[in-house]
Amino acid sequence: MYLVKTPWWLKKLYPQLIWNAEPGNRSIFLTFDDGPIPIVTPFVLNILKKYDARATFFCIGDNVSKHPDVFEEVKQAGHSIGNHTYNHLRGWDTDDQVYLQNYLKANELLNTPLFRPPYGRIKRSQIKLLQQARPDIQIIMWDVLSGDFDMSLKREEALKNVTKNAGDGSIVLFHDSIKAFHKMEYALPLVLEHFTRLGFTFKAL
Repeated sequence: MYLVKTPWWLKKLYPQLIWNAEPGNRSIFLTFDDGPIPIVTPFVLNILKKYDARATFFCIGDNVSKHPDVFEEVKQAGHSIGNHTYNHLRGWDTDDQVYLQNYLKANELLNTPLFRPPYGRIKRSQIKLLQQARPDIQIIMWDVLSGDFDMSLKREEALKNVTKNAGDGSIVLFHDSIKAFHKMEYALPLVLEHFTRLGFTFKAL
């Protein structure tokens, strides 16, 4: 069970988290979780380049260690980098100090103020620890979830999730992962085409 469009009340419950970017410029903020991954991440980079789009990649530290060349491609293409922990830890099920150390281990490779908790699951106590460890941290959530990770979802539905719900200032979540590739590969180019036609630009956080 997940919400495609993040409801206003959830944003109010966690005002210290960033759910949307500032509206007013007809901009959409595409984000990609769980990379860098060979084949998948380079596919994303090529499609973004075609539309002169910038995005934000929330990277798993372990994947950066395994695929430093792909990580370098992301940076060289001018996209923003975010921390997604070293081992994709679910905050609700993880001891606070273990979570903090896993974040810090990833940050040694990533060195970025941007952070997204895997699964969007993070305790208030963990938020405080991260803010103490890195005062300039920005914890980025999302406004629209593509659902590309959902094995029961048709790829056309993943596309519709974004085109029907995203708008000015939306932070949209895709995944550059093997699991999501089939749906993301279909939906991403069509999302870029759709919103470009409507006069939107795609920016990095």
